Amino acid sequence: MTAPAPSAPRGVVDAHHHLWDPARRRYPWMERPGLAALRRPFGLAELRRAADAAGVTATVLVQTVADAAETREFLRAAAGSDGLVAGVVGWVDLRSPAAGDDLVALRSAPGGELLRGVRHQVEDEPDPDWLRRADVRRGAAAVAAAGLVHDLLVRPDQLPAATALVRELPGAVFVLDHAAKPPLDPAGFARWRRGTADLARCGDVSCKLSGLFTLLPPGGGDELLEPVVDHLLEVFGPHRLLFGTDWPVSTLAAEHGEVVGRTAALLRGLSPGERAAVLGGTAGAVYDLR
Repeated sequence: MTAPAPSAPRGVVDAHHHLWDPARRRYPWMERPGLAALRRPFGLAELRRAADAAGVTATVLVQTVADAAETREFLRAAAGSDGLVAGVVGWVDLRSPAAGDDLVALRSAPGGELLRGVRHQVEDEPDPDWLRRADVRRGAAAVAAAGLVHDLLVRPDQLPAATALVRELPGAVFVLDHAAKPPLDPAGFARWRRGTADLARCGDVSCKLSGLFTLLPPGGGDELLEPVVDHLLEVFGPHRLLFGTDWPVSTLAAEHGEVVGRTAALLRGLSPGERAAVLGGTAGAVYDLR
């Protein structure tokens, strides 16, 4: 059984969460088995209540579908959040020759000054080499030229392609979402370790300590995640790790404040300054949160 989590520290930055309303938009990934509890609206008011209770003072709102209209909605929501949502990671079609123009349009939209990054749900692409496509590389270069962060949502088998992309764009800033969702079986874990170590060695790339508790098998305690966190601290270091709740997906495993507290417990071996970096400082620097 998981031990009770310590109380959450104050001043936490949640560098990865979502908002959605299935009555307004279809979310194909939400149709998978086991996700019925997520098929309801999760809005800004509910986020604010959860964040306030957990000591979260700023957040980064991340896209959930390949739809620029959602990004525009997120930018408006962020602009009206009284500073809670300090940045948005949106979506543009990286394969489009007009990706750069699309980014300019988003930045010109209401709340566009809060656009901090771009993400495509690469994990849903069957091709493990999707990030090696010439048109995708061109789009990634446009993201870098715009001075935006490129969030990488990839499966472990897509880590080599992600590493190749990072190496090809040395001036770009990348963030690996959910640490590429490490498999907890021995063989899968070993491959994931090699892939993340290779990625960490190249370019300006950080990693989100997020989405981990939903990976635990039924009855599995947080001790199963200790080798994951230890490895990430070894290869990225605390100043290249960013905490995120992955709310509301995380509610499948724990309430918002519990995710904050359990993550803090997994970081108990760090110095106060290192913990502060993972729980807020790194996110502030990477996403230029103000």
